[in-house]
Amino acid sequence: MAVLACLFLASGVSVEAKEKAPKNAPVFTNFVYQGDDKIYKENPLQPGEFYNPILQGCYPDPSITRKGGDYYLVNSSFAMFPGVPIFHSTDLVNWKQIGHVLDRESQLKVEDCGISAGVYAPAISYNKNNDTFYMITTQFSGGFGNMVVKTQDPMKGWSDPIKLQFGGIDPSLFFDDNGKAYLVHNDAPDRGKEQYEGHRVIKIWDYDVENDRVIPGTDKIIVDGGVDIKKKPIWIEGPHIYKKDGRYYLMCAEGGTGGWHSEVIFVADDPRGPYTPAPSNPILTQRYFPQNRANKVDWAGHADLVEGPDGKYYGVFLAIRPNEKDMVNAGRETFILPVDWSGDFPVFENGLIPLECKLKLPKGVEYKAGKDGFFPNGNFKFEDSFASDSLDLRWIGLRGPREKFISIAKKGGLQITPFATNIKEVKPTSTLFYRQQHSSFSASTTLKFKPKAENELAGLTCYQNERFNYVFGVTKKDKDYLLVLAKTAKGQTTIVASTKIDVEAPVSLQVVADGNDYRFNYAVEGGEYTNLGGTVSGDILSTNVAGGFTGSLIGLYATLTNDIRP
Repeated sequence: MAVLACLFLASGVSVEAKEKAPKNAPVFTNFVYQGDDKIYKENPLQPGEFYNPILQGCYPDPSITRKGGDYYLVNSSFAMFPGVPIFHSTDLVNWKQIGHVLDRESQLKVEDCGISAGVYAPAISYNKNNDTFYMITTQFSGGFGNMVVKTQDPMKGWSDPIKLQFGGIDPSLFFDDNGKAYLVHNDAPDRGKEQYEGHRVIKIWDYDVENDRVIPGTDKIIVDGGVDIKKKPIWIEGPHIYKKDGRYYLMCAEGGTGGWHSEVIFVADDPRGPYTPAPSNPILTQRYFPQNRANKVDWAGHADLVEGPDGKYYGVFLAIRPNEKDMVNAGRETFILPVDWSGDFPVFENGLIPLECKLKLPKGVEYKAGKDGFFPNGNFKFEDSFASDSLDLRWIGLRGPREKFISIAKKGGLQITPFATNIKEVKPTSTLFYRQQHSSFSASTTLKFKPKAENELAGLTCYQNERFNYVFGVTKKDKDYLLVLAKTAKGQTTIVASTKIDVEAPVSLQVVADGNDYRFNYAVEGGEYTNLGGTVSGDILSTNVAGGFTGSLIGLYATLTNDIRP
């Protein structure tokens, strides 16, 4: 199978702006992110333990598959570019990001969609019958709809999308031992049969592997509403089929991706059903516990199962860790739990009691988080001096490729060629983003920038979406150079504070969050930090206030259309 070459190496993406940078283009150096969550300080790891979640920050809707001893995991990316981060592991504990599945404009067209549109709920699967990996998803932009890409080696990139002719969302492929294939997905009930708000169904189609299409006329509803339609269950979605001991198991999320989220399971003797729900559903949820519980983990669901190297099953799923004000700023994260499948149905071990931050390592596994390229966990530090000619894969753009606006400056550092768009627009922006991964953290960078006009601005942004964000940047007014802190809520921008600043020397910009309290500080030429604007609320950076499905992002931002005018 021909597959286009992967543009991104495992170590990062080549850094080279496609447009010539102006002489005064802003240069960012020495970005440092440091997590400082209380839970990790109070619960240090002991020998034989590892931290959960395995992917902190906005890594929602995990899906997992294996080929032999290799495991691959993907996440939703919405309007982030590149899309669908992909990770590799051999032990389900230590994970390395190997790239993104959708890393080209031919695969990902999100240039004009809101941050929570774009790519939803990717499902990755391996078909041993033809030695091929598949990633199927719904792309709410660019005219794609439901689509599939494939490869024989996830380390080497993925094909261009193949559009699939069916409606609904959350598709997933199942490849049976006999060579047959099936596609399941969420959909609305047949016209006129919706009984209540949130009433959805799971459909199955026969799938033509040779031609990558659903076979017309084979669609069938296999779950109507959920486990028990008499109880009016809502938002049955995220389906996956598994085969064990000759029987077929259908696992789905139920209850919506919020406080009533859960995972449920059904069984059948044939992949097309009929499916019978387990008597013990749900098999994973956090919805039954006090809202004010300490170290709360909530919204658990949207899971996927895989057999581990020890022969035991494990499940990855999304959940959230709100801050002390119950605000969800870091977004939906990827967790893992062992699964007990010794009986007729799988059950997440300790998935029906309040989730804890630590798990026991599987026998023989060494915890390597933060070492040798493995993703860190707990209160870690991420530091980037932008001295390399490749960019760490954790850096992302929004609605368009990073390569169009970033380059390495001649004297070192990351240079941004600013676009004539700002972050309040639903367009590609010249902003390089890093995910917020803790409730309490600090993030800082040093900026060298001398704006020529009031329309120019560069600095840091804390960004939930185009209508809810903070901008902390350097601009110009008349003959003065100013550092401004602006707050945008519901699309309306107000200036929190501003001060004159000397731009002949580099300026260090810093944001420090302590739960819901955010403070923006600055220092000139390596001096002590000074606060600007006092303590401001992080509530506008939460999904509680801003809506959507993503987490807060920290951005290195530049624009030629600055509208923050003190």
